[in-house]
Amino acid sequence: MKSFGKFRVVLMAVLVLIGLSSLKAMGETDPTNAVKNIILVHGAWADGSSWSKVIPLLEARGLHVVAVQLPLTSLADDVAAVKRAIELQDGPVLLVGHSYGGAVVTEAGNDNKVVGLVYVAAFAPAEGESVSSISSQFPPPPIAVELRADPSGFVSVTQKGIWEDFAQDLSDSGKQLLTATQGPIDAHSLGANIKSAAWRTKPTAFVIAADDRAIPPQLEREEAANMDAETTVVDSSHVIMLSHPKTVADVIEKESRTAN
Repeated sequence: MKSFGKFRVVLMAVLVLIGLSSLKAMGETDPTNAVKNIILVHGAWADGSSWSKVIPLLEARGLHVVAVQLPLTSLADDVAAVKRAIELQDGPVLLVGHSYGGAVVTEAGNDNKVVGLVYVAAFAPAEGESVSSISSQFPPPPIAVELRADPSGFVSVTQKGIWEDFAQDLSDSGKQLLTATQGPIDAHSLGANIKSAAWRTKPTAFVIAADDRAIPPQLEREEAANMDAETTVVDSSHVIMLSHPKTVADVIEKESRTAN
């Protein structure tokens, strides 16, 4: 009887330890359940190379990264390009959008594979809104006077605009590279309305550029608050992924571990 009593005490102790371990596990993120596929979406006047400093940081952490090349010919075309990239992934996807790319991921993020969104100094319109309509609620940012449209309606930024209002905190060589590789955008893309905003139903994070001269920082703050996003504020120009790549990579990695 004494031996049975000792066995019962030991058994109860084991069960308690198992229970405590289970409770602890419930409060932790399972690293094996983290999102591995990261799709990066650039904005207007840019291309996939704008993520060049973030990509190696994410890949070094074991994440699979794809930087989409947007045609910048219409919002519908750009959303379609992102959806094609999503279809090629073998599991859940975290979408990351910079600037105008935020509007693109807002629409493309409704795909069932997408489990979370990260906005980086980005636009995040709601249903029936566009980049232009939400921007009109604020005074024009400094970059506005440096925009130029060609006869076909594609808009570019002057060199002065790149150097002083788009990437003012980069090195001269970095500014020159952005000037040479910028992607003109069809002006109609900026006025296209969002049909369904994915941020309403999916976890979000937002990196705000406090020194942004292309998007009003207050607009970024209001967007982040509106979507109840996990928010990080950095003293940075509009191209925060080039001036503070580690901060951006850290936010993306954290969201990859919590979104799924």
